[in-house]
Amino acid sequence: MNEQVATIGHAKDTLLELAIRFGPRLATAILILAAGFVVGRWVSGWFARVLEKRELEPPIRALFTRVVWALCVLLFGIMALQNLGVELLPLVAGLGVAGAGVALATQGVLSNVVAGLSIIFAKPFKIGEYIAIAGVEGAVDSITLFSTTLTHADRSRIVVPNRKVVGEILHNYGRIRQLELTVGVAYDTDLSAALALIREVLDANPRVLRDPPAVVQPVQLGDSAVAIAVRPWVLVQDQGAAAGEVCGAVLAAFRARGVVMPFPQREVRIVGG
Repeated sequence: MNEQVATIGHAKDTLLELAIRFGPRLATAILILAAGFVVGRWVSGWFARVLEKRELEPPIRALFTRVVWALCVLLFGIMALQNLGVELLPLVAGLGVAGAGVALATQGVLSNVVAGLSIIFAKPFKIGEYIAIAGVEGAVDSITLFSTTLTHADRSRIVVPNRKVVGEILHNYGRIRQLELTVGVAYDTDLSAALALIREVLDANPRVLRDPPAVVQPVQLGDSAVAIAVRPWVLVQDQGAAAGEVCGAVLAAFRARGVVMPFPQREVRIVGG
């Protein structure tokens, strides 16, 4: 019993001695680290406001802001370790070895980060543009260090790892798309009048852009009709609605003006033996 009491008393004395020796340093280190987070947030916020005036892309602003915040916290972290009396050279060497192991274990993540930096600085596409890449397509919603998020026409979201973007064939449509519609009219139709009527329909649709001008011209002489290509330009977000509106308006205009849209038909004759 006396030995246990002596052991407990010795432990208390040791803890008290450690608290007296390292307590102030530990408290100071915690205060320094807390100040680092506060200063890092303030400096990164100020830097973000400066970058907004430079008209940089949002991913680049976000990257620079995070780097500034991390550097501030790292600087104050080093000051806190020095206050505790930690030798930094062995610590740096140990972190280097650990970093090599982490790098080998997270090759896929690091490749995404490198590819993300390439996308952010090379700017093969921007937020809001419509692209087709790696077998998928959609409007670019966000670009981060790890992935690029697309919004499909059906409002679904597609998350593409950045390593799948770099090195692939990229089709960047920009912010506008050209609709590819085809209308068939009978061979005895006044073709000039039909083309003018289609152009009137396009001019009346607010979703159709005036520049670049729409393409309206005959493209094929079919078996029962003359095929007319109707290819107006619209904003990416309007392509689905505009296609339906143009088709419906052209059909209504043709019916109102008596323009015949023939359907495929065949004449079969049976010759008696």
